Amino acid sequence: MNPYEHKRQWNYLLLVFAAIIASGSLFYTNYLVKNIGKAEHTRAEVWARTMQQQLSSEDNDFLNYVFIVRDSLSVPAIITDNHGEIKFAKGLDSTKTFIDVEADHQPGKKAAKKYDPRYFKDQLASMKRQHAPIRLNIPSMFGNSYWLVYYKDSLLLTQLKIFPYVQLLLIAVFLIVAYTAFNSSRKSEQNQVWVGLAKETAHQLGTPISSLMAWIELLKDKFDAEDDPLLLEMDNDVKRLEIVADRFSKIGSKPNLEPQVVYDVVKDYVDYFKVRVTNKISFELFGDTKLKAGLNIPLFDWVLENLLKNAVNAIEGTGQIKVMIRGSAAKKLVYIDVSDTGKGISRSKFLTVFRPGYTTRKRGWGLGLSLTKRMIENYHNGQIFVKDSEVGKGTTFRIILKNIAA
Repeated sequence: MNPYEHKRQWNYLLLVFAAIIASGSLFYTNYLVKNIGKAEHTRAEVWARTMQQQLSSEDNDFLNYVFIVRDSLSVPAIITDNHGEIKFAKGLDSTKTFIDVEADHQPGKKAAKKYDPRYFKDQLASMKRQHAPIRLNIPSMFGNSYWLVYYKDSLLLTQLKIFPYVQLLLIAVFLIVAYTAFNSSRKSEQNQVWVGLAKETAHQLGTPISSLMAWIELLKDKFDAEDDPLLLEMDNDVKRLEIVADRFSKIGSKPNLEPQVVYDVVKDYVDYFKVRVTNKISFELFGDTKLKAGLNIPLFDWVLENLLKNAVNAIEGTGQIKVMIRGSAAKKLVYIDVSDTGKGISRSKFLTVFRPGYTTRKRGWGLGLSLTKRMIENYHNGQIFVKDSEVGKGTTFRIILKNIAA
């Protein structure tokens, strides 16, 4: 199994596990809320019945007991008559529950206390939204056939309803922060491994390359073969090895970008590369020959090498590789499209192909496209992605660079 598919399966399992935990937490909290809600409804009912008893009973001792029970209940409630006029209230804001008002036409004289209309209107509307009222039948001597008791959830129950969502939010924030920190640390560690491996490779290649260069010069002198085509090709390959070592030595340091004609740089490498692959694969280069971009030629050649090698490996038998260069004057960008007629890539793998270790070849390391992405994005301030691909028909990679001449 591909390591990224295995990782994806683990991500799905972790996501399902997290969903189970979240669902369990919400379910249990909802269970508690329902039970506490039932208990509060019972309290509201008890308070309503004690109020009814207060209005109809003449037993003072019993009434004292009833008042103690009633006042111990913590559920906020309002009693209205059948016309909607508020008669009693409990458990509300004491600073707004009742206010002293002056008696009509008698300045300075306090009348009976009345409730704050706006505050009670809001509280009553909230209670009506939450629960159906409890009906109390009142003796006719009070002039009303019934009263209605409205109540709402206590502060504890309200907090309990909100708590699981706050808890899940905090857990989500913690997990995001932890994942970001861990991912950043892992990437930093990977970067250090990349840099160390690259520089060590460059160091290891240095000695045999120098020896090969010396042996070629000795062969030229011994056999007087300065223009021998075989030795010239050997010399070109050794120089290519020297360029490869130079590439690795530049990993981890900021390369110098110089203005280059993109078409000329691409053409030079395509001409070098195409004579080293089978003649069953044809190459075609076309597009704007004037566009310029900031390039580090050794590293950009490495990008082209990885893309062209992948294209060759994707073609089974005969095929064609096209490189098209064009620009956008409005966006000041250069587009380089590398297309092949190979086996193609499924859409689900468009992002995966750039990850380290991903390969479809039995002996591949899966580092080529990962390095390519790093060199384009980190060193050339550009972009690279799979522009289009269809299984069985071919793939097009797109490179985007800034047009410094625009």
